Amino acid sequence: MRELRYHLVDVFTTERFGGNPLAVFTDGAGLSPALMQRIAKELNLSETTFVLPPQDAANDFQLRIFTPAVELPMAGHPTVGTAYVLAREGLVTPSSENPVIHLEEQVGVIPVRFQFQDGAPGLITMQQPAPTFGPTHPDRVLIAAMLSLDVSELDDHPLEVVSCGVPFLFVPIRNLPAMQRIKLRIDIWERALRDFVTPHVFVFSRETEHRTSTVHSRMFAPAMGIAEDPATGGASGPLGCYLVKHGYVKGNPARIISEQGLEMGRPSFITIEIGQQDEQITSVSVGGQCVSIGSGTLIVEESDAR
Repeated sequence: MRELRYHLVDVFTTERFGGNPLAVFTDGAGLSPALMQRIAKELNLSETTFVLPPQDAANDFQLRIFTPAVELPMAGHPTVGTAYVLAREGLVTPSSENPVIHLEEQVGVIPVRFQFQDGAPGLITMQQPAPTFGPTHPDRVLIAAMLSLDVSELDDHPLEVVSCGVPFLFVPIRNLPAMQRIKLRIDIWERALRDFVTPHVFVFSRETEHRTSTVHSRMFAPAMGIAEDPATGGASGPLGCYLVKHGYVKGNPARIISEQGLEMGRPSFITIEIGQQDEQITSVSVGGQCVSIGSGTLIVEESDAR
């Protein structure tokens, strides 16, 4: 038998019970991927992370990320939240001269930058891989029906796939009332996205609830075991890239604040920064703050992986 200690944090928020909850196991060495997946399913949070020694000594840690259903090659709120726990527990000690650590994820090495407030980690920002723009979905009527909306409530911009490690289908919505009425129809979702390049749906509107926000967002990922996500860092980098490509936001770097999770009662605020050169996106960063919510111990043995 083995006792595994984990930390609970709320990510992309400054208030407890806001943002996106995360469980972080700081000592995942020796656990099989099958057991990690069962632990994530047991805790049933959007994501659970396991910290392991790095494969390359030049990096700080290896990070494995699981939803209740699948392992992810990269994700935003798990990266930011895990970095917060590592700093808070003294397992990494970024200095003011070098406030960056490097985490190995399946998409590659992710640099994470810290800002400190009164000696505690404040804003934490991850650098994401450069975007890839995928196909557009051809059936606007079907996608609107999947969201329980009329097709006239979709914005005129394309329904486009963008990925900075994990692909999402981005669906622009005309206004905030339509955003608030969305209900994902699973039966239509299965038909609309079964044979598409990604089953994950990210919807947004330029109308926001908070004056300081740039965009109002929601994300649905039943294929990950996530009916709706209160804060999706892995989709926020691609969101910023979509907004820049289609002229929703200007500036270099373009700075964006995405509000998410409000319909779920878990308000989240994600900062996004998109750098460009010669009309090409050259840098993608996503960040936010975290709040410690508690800790616990899980008792397991490797036979539990079966």
